[in-house]
Amino acid sequence: MARADYPGDCELTQFLRRKAEAEKPETELTAKAARIRLLLLDVDGVLTDGSIPYTASGEEIKTFNSRDGFGLNLLRKAGIEVGLITARKSEALARRAADLGIVHLHQGARHKVEAFSEISRAVGVDARHTAFMGDDWLDLPLLKMVGLAATVADAVPEVKEIAHLITMNPGGRGAVREVCDLILQAQGLKAGLLAEYITRK
Repeated sequence: MARADYPGDCELTQFLRRKAEAEKPETELTAKAARIRLLLLDVDGVLTDGSIPYTASGEEIKTFNSRDGFGLNLLRKAGIEVGLITARKSEALARRAADLGIVHLHQGARHKVEAFSEISRAVGVDARHTAFMGDDWLDLPLLKMVGLAATVADAVPEVKEIAHLITMNPGGRGAVREVCDLILQAQGLKAGLLAEYITRK
């Protein structure tokens, strides 16, 4: 009889997958990240933890992570475009995008490849130089197209199977910041940006 404190098959599989990801030659992932000029994100389950609470009046509430927002600001400061593509519609998301200065916001987009095509034409960046971060089946077509496919620690298995990068953090809890840091590091920009804050008075 197995002891209760031993990891189950699912836990062991997840551990081994993460271990394999960590042991991949850094040059492979770094090379992909070094080419990125546009980062696109799903929202629910990526920028948020996937919960969708409502007020008594039926207004949708979303909770965002400040570190994710700071990472996106750093990318934009470095000249890397950022966009959001989501199948849902939310005033809270529109407000968050405005706060972050994100102009490429596609809500109610159930066909995310079409939304990507519009953003791609607007910014002049093709799929090879685009990163996309999603967590569920609706994200699969676009994840298979882009140069860097990223997902969160708590994504569905089918997404994890095709992702180039699985973050250590779950959605809404700093996962997006991990991707931002990876891109900045791969492009030799992170140290310079950090130095600005270290020396700031």
